[in-house]
Amino acid sequence: MTYFENENTIGDISEPLLAQKVETKQTGLGHATFLSKLIFSWVNSLLRLGYSKPLDLEDIPSLVSEDEADMAYQKFVRAWESLVRDKTKNNTKSLVLWSIIRTFLKENILIAFYALIRTISAVVSPLILYAFVNYSNRTEADLKQGLSIVGILILTKLVDSLSQRHWFFNSRRSGMKMRSALMVAIYQKQLKLSSSARTRHSAGEIVNYIVVDAYRMGEFPWWFHMAWASALQIVLSIFILFGVVGIGALPGLVPLLICGLLNVPFARILQNCQSQFMISQDERLRSTSEVLNSMKIIKLQSWEKKFKNLIESLRDKEFVWLYKAQILRASSSFLYWMSPTVISAVVFLGCAVSKSAPLNAETVFTVLATLRNMGEPFKLIPEALSIMIQVKVSFDRLNNFLLDEEINNDDGERSLKQFSVNAMEIQDGNFIWDHESVSPTLRDVNIEIRRGQKIAVCGPVGAGKSSLLYSILGEIPKISGTVNVGGTLAYVSQSSWIQSGTVQDNILFGKTMDKTRYEKAIKACALDKDINDFSHGDLTEIGQRGINISGGQKQRIQLARAVYNDADIYLLDDPFSAVDAHTAAILFNDCVMNALREKTVILVTHQVEFLSEVDTILVMEGGRVIQSGSYENILTSGTAFELLVSAHKDKVTELNRDSENRGGYENEVLPNPQDSHGFHLTKNKSEGEISSIKDPIGTQLTQEEEKVIGNVGWKPFWDYINYSKGTSMLCLIMLAQSGFMALQTSSTYWLAIGIEIPKVTNTTLIGVYALISFSSAAFVYLRSYLTALLGLKASTAIFSSFTTAIFNAPMLFFDSTPVGRILTRASSDLSILDFDIPYSITFVASTAIEILVVICIMVSVTWQVLIVAVPVMVASIYVQQYYQAAARELIRINGTTKAPVMNFAAETSLGVVTVRAFNMVDRFFKNYLKLVDTDASLFFHSNVAMQWMVLRIEALQNLTVITAALLLILHPQGYVSPGLVGLSLSYAFSLTGAQVFWTRWFNNLSNYIISVERIKQFIHIPAEPPAIVDNNRPPYSWPSKGKIDLQGLEIRYRPNAPLVLKGITCTFQEGSRVGVVGRTGSGKSTLISALFRLVEPSKGDILIDGINICSIGLKDLRTKLSIIPQEPTLFKGSIRTNLDPLGLYSDDEIWKAVEKCQLKETISKLPSLLDSSVSDEGGNWSLGQRQLFCLGRVLLKRNRILVLDEATASIDSATDAILQRVIRQEFEECTVITVAHRVPTVIDSDMVLVLSYGKLVEYDEPSKLMDTNSSFSKLVAEYWSSCRKNSLPNISRQQQ
Repeated sequence: MTYFENENTIGDISEPLLAQKVETKQTGLGHATFLSKLIFSWVNSLLRLGYSKPLDLEDIPSLVSEDEADMAYQKFVRAWESLVRDKTKNNTKSLVLWSIIRTFLKENILIAFYALIRTISAVVSPLILYAFVNYSNRTEADLKQGLSIVGILILTKLVDSLSQRHWFFNSRRSGMKMRSALMVAIYQKQLKLSSSARTRHSAGEIVNYIVVDAYRMGEFPWWFHMAWASALQIVLSIFILFGVVGIGALPGLVPLLICGLLNVPFARILQNCQSQFMISQDERLRSTSEVLNSMKIIKLQSWEKKFKNLIESLRDKEFVWLYKAQILRASSSFLYWMSPTVISAVVFLGCAVSKSAPLNAETVFTVLATLRNMGEPFKLIPEALSIMIQVKVSFDRLNNFLLDEEINNDDGERSLKQFSVNAMEIQDGNFIWDHESVSPTLRDVNIEIRRGQKIAVCGPVGAGKSSLLYSILGEIPKISGTVNVGGTLAYVSQSSWIQSGTVQDNILFGKTMDKTRYEKAIKACALDKDINDFSHGDLTEIGQRGINISGGQKQRIQLARAVYNDADIYLLDDPFSAVDAHTAAILFNDCVMNALREKTVILVTHQVEFLSEVDTILVMEGGRVIQSGSYENILTSGTAFELLVSAHKDKVTELNRDSENRGGYENEVLPNPQDSHGFHLTKNKSEGEISSIKDPIGTQLTQEEEKVIGNVGWKPFWDYINYSKGTSMLCLIMLAQSGFMALQTSSTYWLAIGIEIPKVTNTTLIGVYALISFSSAAFVYLRSYLTALLGLKASTAIFSSFTTAIFNAPMLFFDSTPVGRILTRASSDLSILDFDIPYSITFVASTAIEILVVICIMVSVTWQVLIVAVPVMVASIYVQQYYQAAARELIRINGTTKAPVMNFAAETSLGVVTVRAFNMVDRFFKNYLKLVDTDASLFFHSNVAMQWMVLRIEALQNLTVITAALLLILHPQGYVSPGLVGLSLSYAFSLTGAQVFWTRWFNNLSNYIISVERIKQFIHIPAEPPAIVDNNRPPYSWPSKGKIDLQGLEIRYRPNAPLVLKGITCTFQEGSRVGVVGRTGSGKSTLISALFRLVEPSKGDILIDGINICSIGLKDLRTKLSIIPQEPTLFKGSIRTNLDPLGLYSDDEIWKAVEKCQLKETISKLPSLLDSSVSDEGGNWSLGQRQLFCLGRVLLKRNRILVLDEATASIDSATDAILQRVIRQEFEECTVITVAHRVPTVIDSDMVLVLSYGKLVEYDEPSKLMDTNSSFSKLVAEYWSSCRKNSLPNISRQQQ
C-alpha cells in the first residue's frame, strides 16, 4: 500500500516545483479497505516514512480527486450561479453561505450522525459509574453481572472513540473543501474584477480574503457541529441528573443557568476585543507591507525612525485590545472551574433537603461525573458562537467581494472581427475610469489603425496616453462608442510586471518553447548579453516583483515576453523609459521596427527622437487626441507637438554643435550593428543584481525559505520564556496549578471518606466539600492571570526586537528576502505568539500534573493498576513521538506552502491587466489550483495524522481504565469501600480525555514554538552601522561646500562576491554639476548606493568636505544628501505627508515647493488641497506626477548635495526641460550628481564621469571629451546617430 514504490519520480530538477507535484502518488485513502479507513491505518506509510527521515514536499501524496480544489470549486460555482440567477436585486445577502450549504450538505449530514453517536456514548458514562458503585454495594457477588458491566464499558469507550475521530476527521476534510472552493472563487473573481472594483479591493485586501476569510472555513464545519453537539450533551446530562437524584437536581439548575448566561456577555466582550484587534492588526500590516516595499527610499531619506514609530504606535493600539482580551480570558477560565463546584454543592444540598435521593457513593460520584461531562461543552459553546460570528463576518466580506462589478467583456465589443485592412478602430469612444468623476477620462476618440502600421502616442504627463491603451484592452469602462479589435493582443505595461520564477518562465509566459523564436525575441530585446551574465543564464530565479534585476532588465524581459507571444497587435506603454538612450535606440530599431515589422504596434513614448520613423503620430492632451498624422504634417501645424519636439531639439542641437568638427564618425559607429550589443552588462547590484554573484555553485539570489528540520527541542521555548524574563512567573504558574490540583483532589477524597463515616452529617459533608473546592478556584484564577501576563510580556519584548531588527537591517537583506516572508512573521507568527503560546504552555504543564494525580488516585485504591498503567504510559509516549516526527515536518512544510498561495494571488492582482491582455487567465487559474491543492494536501495529512495518533492513544489509555474497572469487579466483596470505588472510577473515566488533551496541546505547543524560532531568525540579522555615532557627529552646517572625494573606492555586495566598483578615485568640486554615464550595468547606481552607504566600501574612502562618511552615523549622512530616485515612491496618506513625512515644514514652504515642481495647478484643483489623498503606492497619480513629488521633497530639504538617479525616465521631454530648469535654478550653489540614461541630460554638466565594468574610464569636461576619441564621444555619437537617423533631418530643415 505504499505510495513510494517509484522513488525516482521526482522528475528533472529544472522543472518548476509544481510540475513535480503531479508525480506523487495519490493518497492511500483512495484504495483503502473498510478496516483501514476505520482506524486510519492507510496513513501508516506516510508516518513510517516521516519517522525514518524528515519529510519533503515531494513525499506528500496528492489528494483524492473528490477533495481537489477544482472539483469543490465547480460544485460551488454551480450552486452560486443558480442562486445568483434566482435572487432578487435587494436580496443578495449571504449568497456565499447558501451556496456552501447547497454544495456540502450531504457530507455534513453524515458528520452530524457521527457527532450524535459520540454525544450519546459520552453521556452514558456516568450511568456506567453508577452501575459499578451499585455493584460494589452488593452483599452477594454476581460475577456475571459485573463482567457484563465491564463489557458495556468497553463497548461505549469503543464507539465513543471511533465516532469522535471520524467526526473530527470528516468535518475538517469538509472544511478543507469549503476553504479550497472559496479560495479559488476569490482568485477567479479577481481575474475578472472591473477597474472600479479594483480600487475598492486592493491587492492586500484580496490576499486577506484568501488567507484570513477563506482559511477560516477550514475549521468552520468542526465548530458548527461542535456547537449543536455540545448543546445536546448538556441537555442529555441534565436528564440524567434528574434520573439519578430526582427533584433534588432542580436547585442545581439555577447556578447552571447563571453560569451559562454569564458566559454570553463574556463571549460578547471577548468577540468585540478580537474584532477590534483584527481591525488594528490589518492597519498595522498594511503599513508594514508598504514600508517594506519602499524600504530603499526610507533608507535613502533616513526616515526609518518616523516609520518605525508609526508601526509601533499602530502596534500599541492593537496591544490595548490584546491586553483586554487576555485578561478577560483569565476571568472566564475562573468561571469555568468555579461552576461545577457551585452546581454540585447546590445539587447535594437539594438532595439533602428534599430527601429525593440518599447522599451515598452512587449519588455523589454520579453527580460529579455528570457535571464533569458538562464542563467541556459549557466552555466550548461560547467559543463556538464567537467563531460562528467571525465566520459570518467573513461570509459577508466574501459575499460583498464576489458580487462586485466585473469587467464587461462584451461591453468593450472587442469583437475580434478580421478586418481586411484595419487592425483596430475606435469610433466616438468616450471612456471613464471613475463613474463619480464629472468628465470622462478619454473624450471623442476616433482612431483607425491599419494592419502593420506603427503608431506613436505622445503628449504631456497625465494626458491619457496609458488610458488609451486600456481602452483598447477593454480595461476602462466605456460610456459610448465602439471599439473593434482585429486580432490577438500583446501588452507591455509602463511599470513593469514580472512574476517570481525564472527569466525563461517570464518570457515564455505559458507558451511552449520554440527555440528559434525564443532566441530571436531575446536578441531583439537586447537581453542576450544580460542572460549570459546571469549566474544561471535564463534559468536564473527572479525575486518577488523582479526585486533582483534592474528596471531596464525588467522592461526588456516584458518586451521579450510580448515579442515571443507573437500576437497581431502590440500595445507598448512607454517601454524605453527605463533604459539608456543607446539601448532604447537598439530596442526601437531591432524590436519595434524589425522583429515586429509585420505587426501593428501602438507605442506610447516620451522619446521624441523615434517619432519620425513611425507611420502615424497621435498627440494627446487632456484626454483627447488633438492631432494625428505623419511626423512632417504634424510638425508643420505647430501647437503642442511642437513644444515636445522643440524641447528635445534644444538638446540635440547642443550635441550637434559639439559634433560638427568630427563630422565623419557616425559612420565608424554603425557599420557593425552586432557590436552594438556588446555592452549589455547587467545593471549593478544596488538594484540587487544576480549577474556577478557567480558563487562556485551559483546560488540564486532569493534563497529558499529556511525551515529548521527535525526536532528543535526546547531551545525556542526557553528563548520565549527568557524574552519575557518569565522564569519566575512560570514557576508561580506551576505552583498555582499544583495548589489547585491538591485542593480539588482533597475535596473529592473528603466526599469518598465522609460518606462512609456515620457521624458526619450531610451539612458538614457538603460544607467542607464546598469550602475546599471554592478555595481551589482562587488558584485557578491566579494561574490564568499569570499566564496572560507572561504572554503579554513576551509579545511586547519579541515584537520590539523584531521591528528594531528589521528597520536596522542593511539594504542587501531586503533585496534578497521577499516581502511576503517578512510579513508572515509580522502577521501569522506574531498572532500565534500573542494568543496561542501562553495558553498552550499552561495547558501542557497543568494537564501533565493532572494526569499524574489521576494515576496516583487509581493506584492508591488498587495498586495492581500500575502493572498496566506504566507500560501504557511508555507506549503512549512512543506513539506520540512516532507521530510527532512526521507531524512536525507536515506543519513546517505547510508553513512554506501557504506563502506561495498568497504571493501568487498578490502577484496576479498586480499584473491582472497583463494576464488578461495575453489571454492567460486560464493558465494562471490552473497554476493557482495546483498551489491550493498542495496547501490543502498538507492540511489534510496533518489532520489525518492527528486522528491516527489520538485514536491509538485513546485505545491505550482505555486499557488502563478497563483494567481498573476489572480489578474493582474481581476484588472480593467489601475489599474496597463503595466510596473509593466511586472515587477511583470517576477519576479513571477522565484519564483518557486528559491524556488526549495533553497530547493535543503538547503537539500544538511544539508547532507554535516554530513561530518563535522563525521570528528569531529575523531578530538576529546583522544590523547596518549605527544611525548616529555620538563621539563623531559632523558640524550642523556640514557639508557647507559640497566637495566630494572618492579615494580608491572598491565595492562588493557580499564578502566573497566579485568587485562591482574597482578602485575609483576622483573629486567632485563644490557646486559643480557632474554627469555619471555608462552602459547599463557599469556601476552607476552602485556609486550612488556607496555615497549613501546603502552598501559599505570594502576598500577606499569617500570624503565629503573632508569628513570620511564611513566615520559618521548613517542618519547624519543621509539627512544631508538629497536624492531623486529612479523609481518614485509615494506612501498612502496625504500629499502633505508625502512631501514632508517628518512634519518639519510650514504649509507656505510646501506650497512654494509644489509650485516649483509644476504640481500647483493640479493640486489646487483638488477639493482637499494638500490633504488630498494618495492611495497605496501612489496609484492614483501618474508615474510622471510621482516623480515630480520626489522633486518636491528635494526642494524642501535644500541640501548642498543632490543626486538625480535618472529621474527623467518617465517624463516627456517638455516636462523634463522644466525639471532641469528648476534644478538648475534652485540648486545653483549645490553639487549635483546626475546618473543619466539620456546623454543630453549630462551634456551641459561641468564634468562627466564615464564608468565601464565598474572602472573609471574618463573624468573630464564634456567639451574636452567631445574633442577626443573618448568613450563619452562614442556614447554621444551613438545617441546622436540614432536621433539624426530618426529626427534630425526634419529639424535641420526647420532651421533653414
